[in-house]
Amino acid sequence: MTAFASQGPSAPSAAGPAKVLVCDPLAKNGLDALRGLGCIVMNDPELAEGTLPRAVKDTSPDVLITGTTPVTAEAIEACPRLAMIVVAGTSTEHVDVAAASRRGIFVANCPGRNATAVAELAWALILACDRRLPEQVEALRAGLWRQREFANAAGLHGRTLGIVGLGQVGQEIASIGRAFGMDVIAWSRNLTEEKAVEHGCGFCGSLINLAKLSDVVSISVGGAEDTDNLVNEKFLSVLKPGAILVNTSRGGVIDQAALAAAVRTRGLRAGLDVWAHEPEGHEGTFTDPLAREHGVIGTHHVGALTEQAQRAVADEVVRVVRAWAERGHVPHCVNRAVATPATNMLSVRHINRPGVLAHVFEVLGRASINVEEMENIVYAGGEAGLARIQLDKAPTEDQLAEIRTNANILSMTLGTIARRM
Repeated sequence: MTAFASQGPSAPSAAGPAKVLVCDPLAKNGLDALRGLGCIVMNDPELAEGTLPRAVKDTSPDVLITGTTPVTAEAIEACPRLAMIVVAGTSTEHVDVAAASRRGIFVANCPGRNATAVAELAWALILACDRRLPEQVEALRAGLWRQREFANAAGLHGRTLGIVGLGQVGQEIASIGRAFGMDVIAWSRNLTEEKAVEHGCGFCGSLINLAKLSDVVSISVGGAEDTDNLVNEKFLSVLKPGAILVNTSRGGVIDQAALAAAVRTRGLRAGLDVWAHEPEGHEGTFTDPLAREHGVIGTHHVGALTEQAQRAVADEVVRVVRAWAERGHVPHCVNRAVATPATNMLSVRHINRPGVLAHVFEVLGRASINVEEMENIVYAGGEAGLARIQLDKAPTEDQLAEIRTNANILSMTLGTIARRM
């Protein structure tokens, strides 16, 4: 493992400067900016799943920044000081988010910053499939001239492009498709007709219908269990013979055996940047049999890895760390609870003095009432504040009366919270 280098000035804080461990390549502008914030930056882009837990234990970081290196429960539990994990990208599939949540560790990502880069590669794969560019290059390098064989590309103008997953990447792919003069249709689980039209796409309410209508299909769904084998034998069986399928999301979205069969029997062409069986780390032996199928071309999971995209992602990583360090706010946090067991909201308007809220919490604690969430707003001038405290059950009138005994409490109201479904 590369020796860690602690760099950057110390922030003037009683707790000391924040320690940041970067376990994947991060653009230089991001590393420099983190040091500029006063962070101690420990940069080892060669770390892998097996070596990360030891590195976390040895360096004891406050913040862990990962790109694609798996962050397991073992790594998360290796350092009590760890407070936040930032993914330099969109997918958090490689992070044990549940383990982080159990230990009260924020997990954040940087969505959309590499969308243009991914869309550019998706289109490179579409064009390469349509014009059979890899085969043409291979023939030329072998000293063969086969113009007649390669002069039968279908072309793209006026044909139908189906987008599976109309997030930021899908929107970029759709925009380029319209520039090519294609008719663009889209499907997502939560997509409405209004949203599709807003993004210049035709709305397709059925994934199977999208497959039937499309000459080219681009997959750009997010990583989740409900997208495993989303593109399955049924989907592939209704694609037009010779259709193009491109995947820049994640390998598990496609049933690989079914795709291999469809390529062999129905003349489908597939352009893949992501694979079900990728080597660990940035170098290694690649053994996925799908890549050996005639009609399948691919790249090395590099959709997001342009210089432009990496600088943009690094800028967003720094913004997340800065917001957390300066205000305790975590942009793009993915593991904050959508709903809690809170049933009541206690609003306490108070003089802004030490010990006021401690008194409130002491009474609630003795009553075995749990605080699920809270915020404390301080008004201009700093003389008064308003605490909104979400509770798992309502205090009794006697308990409320005891809270009011503090002379710095101006008023209180107690209301119920509607359950969020």
